[in-house]
Amino acid sequence: MPSKNLRAGGEVDSYCTKCRMVLNHRIIAMVGTTPRKVECSTCNSHHLYRARPPGEKAAPGVKAAGGTKEPRAPRVTSATKARALNESREKSWEKAVLGKAVNDFTRYTVKSTFRQGELVHHTKFGDGVVTRIVDTAKVEIAFKDETRMLAQNLTL
Repeated sequence: MPSKNLRAGGEVDSYCTKCRMVLNHRIIAMVGTTPRKVECSTCNSHHLYRARPPGEKAAPGVKAAGGTKEPRAPRVTSATKARALNESREKSWEKAVLGKAVNDFTRYTVKSTFRQGELVHHTKFGDGVVTRIVDTAKVEIAFKDETRMLAQNLTL
């Protein structure tokens, strides 16, 4: 029996996580030639495509729906993005701060006014570099552990 030409909007049999049976589903999204997200024609729930019920294995030599099995793209989660952003920030911080003398750093106080790229020493957060001037009263400073928004140019 030839495999159906699957496409978004078409129909496919999939395991429904709500009905707990293999039923007819409408394809909502595709990844290559494989359905990714489907809508159950019985209960109208949306879920990921599942060719078989949980625990049931494919028969040897049987290909996935749509013919060939495509390689999975690496999963990009918010934790992965946050980790990459954190590593990037830390590398730029190291590049700006490492090898600088103590005299190159300005002591942070809320009364001081800072310029972008200026090196700052904070008593609690340590050494940092000014990454952005938000407005006349706020400045963004990248420290080793994280970027913080701090006050500047305040008259008490």
